[in-house]
Amino acid sequence: MLKSELLEILAHGENSGVEFKRDDLRPEQLAKEIVALANFQGGKLLLGVEDDGSISGIQRDDLETWVMDTVFGRYVHPLILPFYEELVFDDGKRVAVISMTQGVVKPYVVRSKDREEIFVRVGSTSRLATREQQARLFESGGMLHAELLPVSGSQLTDMDTARLTDYLINFAGDEAAPSTEVEWFRRLIGLGLMVERADGPPVCSIAGMVLFGRNPRRFFRAAGVRWMSFTGIDMEYQAQDDTVLDGPMVALGEGRPGESRQLIEDGLVERLAARMQPFISEDGAVINSGMRRDPTSRYIFEVVREAVLNALIHRDWTRSIEVEVVNYADRLVVTSPGNLQNSMTVEKMLQGQRSPRNPIIVEIMRDYRYVDARGMGVRRKIVPLTREFSGRDAVFDVTDDYLRVTLPARVAA
Repeated sequence: MLKSELLEILAHGENSGVEFKRDDLRPEQLAKEIVALANFQGGKLLLGVEDDGSISGIQRDDLETWVMDTVFGRYVHPLILPFYEELVFDDGKRVAVISMTQGVVKPYVVRSKDREEIFVRVGSTSRLATREQQARLFESGGMLHAELLPVSGSQLTDMDTARLTDYLINFAGDEAAPSTEVEWFRRLIGLGLMVERADGPPVCSIAGMVLFGRNPRRFFRAAGVRWMSFTGIDMEYQAQDDTVLDGPMVALGEGRPGESRQLIEDGLVERLAARMQPFISEDGAVINSGMRRDPTSRYIFEVVREAVLNALIHRDWTRSIEVEVVNYADRLVVTSPGNLQNSMTVEKMLQGQRSPRNPIIVEIMRDYRYVDARGMGVRRKIVPLTREFSGRDAVFDVTDDYLRVTLPARVAA
C-alpha cells in the first residue's frame, strides 16, 4: 500500500470495512475486530491510529509477531491468512495495515477463556452476533443447511403422497413406493425430506415441505411466492394483481422423464407462470387469420423461469419472508430472500461459479429438469437472452437481505 492510499483511507474514517486501533489493546480485543470483518466482507485493520484518524504510531517492537502468532494463531478460529505490512512516515511514526478478504468458512469466532464468541460488523462497529445472525453465518458457511431444519407441527400426511410416489418411482429409481408408515419414514429421512425427533414421530424438513407439501405456508410462512403487477413504474397505484401463491414446488406427472411424461397437476412454478401470463403479455402488431392480434410477451419466458427458479431454489430459508415477483410497466423484478452464499459475489455468479445453498432442493429440482445439470442459467440464459431480446442488460443487486434480479421489458416498436 502507498502512503497516499493510507492517508486517503484515514481521511474517510472508519466504516464497515475499515477499523482504526492503537496497538496497546488486549489480543482478544483485536481478535474481535478481525472476526467481525471476516464474518462480513473482509477489510482492513489499521494499528497505530486513533479513532479520529490521527496517527499515533506503533508502540510494540514485535507487533507483527504478536499479531500473527498470538492474535491470529491463538484467538481467531478457523485459520485466517491476512496480509501484514507497515508504512513509515517522515516523522518516524509507523502504521500497520492488516488486510483480509471475506472469510470462506464462516462463522469465525474469538476463542478466549474457554468460550467462543461470534462478532459481526454493524456499520463501523463490531458487535456480538444475534441468534438470527449466527444462524445465517452458519448457513452461509455451509455448516448449517437450513433446508434440513424441522418444520414443527408437520407430519407425513402434510406431504402429497402422490407426488412423493411419482418422485420415488420415476426419478429416484425405486421399484415401488413404501407400503407402511415406518418404511415411508425411513425413506424420507434418508432423502432429507423428514427429520427424526426424540419425543415423537418424524416431522417434515423445510426441503420436504416446500418440495412436496400440500400447503407449505400453513406450517412455514416463508414458503410460496408473492406476486404483484402494476400498470406504472412503481407501486404508487393500486395493483392489477396481488396474491401469495402456495403449493408444492414440483409438478405431479405420470411417466419417466425423457419419455412420454404427462403433466397431471401443476407445481408452484407452473401456477405462478399461469398467473403472470395475462400481465406480462400484450397484443401483437400482426392480425392473424382469425382477425385477432396474437399476444406477445414483454419478456422471454425462459429467462423469467430461470430467474424465478433461482430465487426459489437458492433462497435463504432462515429469512421469514417469501420470494417476491413484481411486474411493472418497464421491468420485472424477482427478489430472493438472503445474501449470496458464503464468498459468492455477483461477478462470480455471472462468470458461472456455483455454490449451492440448498443441495437437496437443487438436486430434486434438477431431477425434475426444472434446472439443467450445468447450473449456468445466469451466464447462459439470463444475461445474453435478456440483452438480445430487450436491448438492455439484466441488473443484479445484492444486499445482506436479498438478491434482486431486474429484467427490462422489451419496448414495443
